Amino acid sequence: MSLHNSPSDARAFTRRSFLGQGLTMASAAVTVPHFLQASAFGLPMPEAGLSSIPGVPEDHVLVVVQLGGGNDGLNTVVPFEHDDYYKARPTIAIPKDRALSLGRGLDVGLHPSMEGIKELYDDGYCGIVQGVGYPNPNRSHFKSMDIWHTADTSATGNGWLGRYLDSQCCGYGKGESGRAEDGQPSDDSLPAVAIGRTAPLAMQGGQIKPVAFETADLFRWTGEDIHDSLVEPYRTLTMRGPRAAHDDDHPNARFLMRTALDAQVSSEMIRKAVSVQPLVRYPQSNLGRQLQMVGSMIRAGLSTRVYYVTLGGFDTHAGQGNVNGSHANLLGQFSAAIKAFYDDLKRQENDARVLTMCFSEFGRRVSQNASGGTDHGTAAPMFLFGARTRQGVIGDHPSLHDLDSGDLKFRIDFRSVYAGVLDQWLKADDREILEGRYRALPVVRGA
Repeated sequence: MSLHNSPSDARAFTRRSFLGQGLTMASAAVTVPHFLQASAFGLPMPEAGLSSIPGVPEDHVLVVVQLGGGNDGLNTVVPFEHDDYYKARPTIAIPKDRALSLGRGLDVGLHPSMEGIKELYDDGYCGIVQGVGYPNPNRSHFKSMDIWHTADTSATGNGWLGRYLDSQCCGYGKGESGRAEDGQPSDDSLPAVAIGRTAPLAMQGGQIKPVAFETADLFRWTGEDIHDSLVEPYRTLTMRGPRAAHDDDHPNARFLMRTALDAQVSSEMIRKAVSVQPLVRYPQSNLGRQLQMVGSMIRAGLSTRVYYVTLGGFDTHAGQGNVNGSHANLLGQFSAAIKAFYDDLKRQENDARVLTMCFSEFGRRVSQNASGGTDHGTAAPMFLFGARTRQGVIGDHPSLHDLDSGDLKFRIDFRSVYAGVLDQWLKADDREILEGRYRALPVVRGA
C-alpha cells in the first residue's frame, strides 16, 4: 500500500475501511504520515463549551430512499385524466378506475399497488413533487445517478449530502479526542449511515465519511474470523484508548487507536440498536429490512443525521405490466415498507423528527416500447414523507403532448427540492452546499 503526502489521501482511511481490513493498518502504523493525524482534527467542531453547533437542529433526521434503475413516474403517479397517456400506452397504462384518487379536482392518482402510501397521503404524511428533472438530461444510469448524487450536471465533486455533513456535523466527537467529557466514546462519530455494500456518492464528503453495511452482523471487526492470534492484539489496541501513555510522542499510533476505537464503538452501538424487536411488523422485502434497521437506530437514539437506503430493479424495458407485473410488485414493496416505517416512527413518537425523501435517477419515456415496457426517459415525480412535510401534490403534471423528442419536459429542478430540504429541514446553507442558487421548494409545512 503506497502512501502519498497529500491531504486527499486521508479520505481513504475511515472507520469502515478499518473494520473491513482487520488489523491490516496496524502493520503500517509507523508509516502513516502526519497529515492523517492532522486531518482527524480538521473537522467542523462545536464552539468551546458547547456540545453542538448553534442553529443546527440535531433532532432532525433525513432518510433518503433511492429507487434504482429509473422508475416509471407515469405509472406511479398516474395522469388518468389525460387521453394522451392512454394513447401512448395502450397495454401498460393504469385504468382510470384502478388508480388511487388523491382528492377531488386532481388529475392524477397513485398506482393501485401503493395503498400504504395512499394511507400516508390521506393522513397528511406525504407530498408528491411532479415533473422533477434537470436541464439537458442524461439517460445513462451511471451518469444521471452521479448528477443526482453530486447535485451537479457535470457530475463532479463530492456528494451533496457529504458536503452537508462536512459543513454542519461535529466530526468524530465532542472535542479533540473524539470522546465525550465523561470519558466514554461519543456516538457523534455516526453522522451518516448507508444500508448497502458501499456508501453512495451522495454521502461522500471531503472530511466526514458514512458508515455502510448490508447487515448489522457484518458490521464488525473481522480479524478474529481470520485467526485467533489477532484477537488479543486488537483488544489491547482498542482498550488502551487514544490518550494512552506516550501517545503524544507517537501521533500516528494515536490516530490508529482512535480509528479502531471509533470503529468498535460504532459497530457495538449499531448491532445493539438493530437487535431490538421493532414496534410494528415490517414486510420481509429488501427495502423493508433496510428501513427496519433505520427505524431501530432512530429508536435507539443514535445521533445520525442522514440515513440512505436503496430499492433497485426499476429498469423495466420489457414486460412492465400495469396493475400487475414487475413494476407493480416493486411499487408494492416500496409502499408497504414506507408505511411500516412511519407506523414504527409513530409508535416511537419520532415521526415528527424524520423527513424521508424518495427519488430515482430518471423517469421513463411517455410511449411504451414494442416489448411491453418503457425505455429511459427524463422527468419523474419525487416523494416526501413525514409528519411535517408539505402534504399534497406539488406542481403541475408535465404536458403529455408538448414533449422533448418523446420525453417529458421537467418543471422543477431537483436541486430546488434539495435546497428546500437543506434550508427548511436541516437548517443548512443550501447555496453553499449546492454551490449555486436554486429556489428552495417549500417542502416543510409553513415554509
